[in-house]
Amino acid sequence: MKLIIGNKNYSSWSLRGWLAAKQSGLHFEEIIVPMFGEEWQQKKLQEEGGMMPSSGKVPILWDGETVVWDSLAIMEYLADKVGRDRFWPKDDTARGMARSMVAEMHSSYQSLRSECPMNIRQRFDGAKISEDTRQDVVRILGLWAEARARFGGGGPFLFGTFGAADIYYAPIVTRFLTYGFGVPGFAEAYMQAMWEHEWMQAWVAAAEDEEWVLEQYEGVASA
Repeated sequence: MKLIIGNKNYSSWSLRGWLAAKQSGLHFEEIIVPMFGEEWQQKKLQEEGGMMPSSGKVPILWDGETVVWDSLAIMEYLADKVGRDRFWPKDDTARGMARSMVAEMHSSYQSLRSECPMNIRQRFDGAKISEDTRQDVVRILGLWAEARARFGGGGPFLFGTFGAADIYYAPIVTRFLTYGFGVPGFAEAYMQAMWEHEWMQAWVAAAEDEEWVLEQYEGVASA
């Protein structure tokens, strides 16, 4: 399998697809295409082995003749190959909540995404956010709190063991750290567990070593 991703410092959707591939336990080749550069434009035009099937978006998974794009579709495709229990809680009630949280993350929080783009290398103090973004943050913290309280007894992650929900909220952890959001103690503990996960550490180290800089993601409004 081949997984095409964008810059590790900036591409939140690539992080989700990459973590899903790691969680599957299957071997895959990682292909990084710097966003908006010359290679990016070339890959967007390639019908086979490139990004054309996804209309030029990442991540995109090539598995032989099978092509899967969109991080959620990639995760579900991989879950079908290796067993859904590797990604989702076995308990019906916990699995129902985990699926809902992943779906909400996939389709919501536009204000947070727009105002606070992922930028792993940066740390901002006193970032000014809108009321809409504040509401996004409050909503996410509420979901984390419920998942941890109801289903987190088996480990430090949202549903105890690392799974689909953690994969999907991993970029949120990086955003909360980048923009210096104050969070309650339970969230700090969860974020620390996520940040110290070996796959996150590998991704962060690679992001810090990247030379590409996208200026449109480097600024932040100050309070």
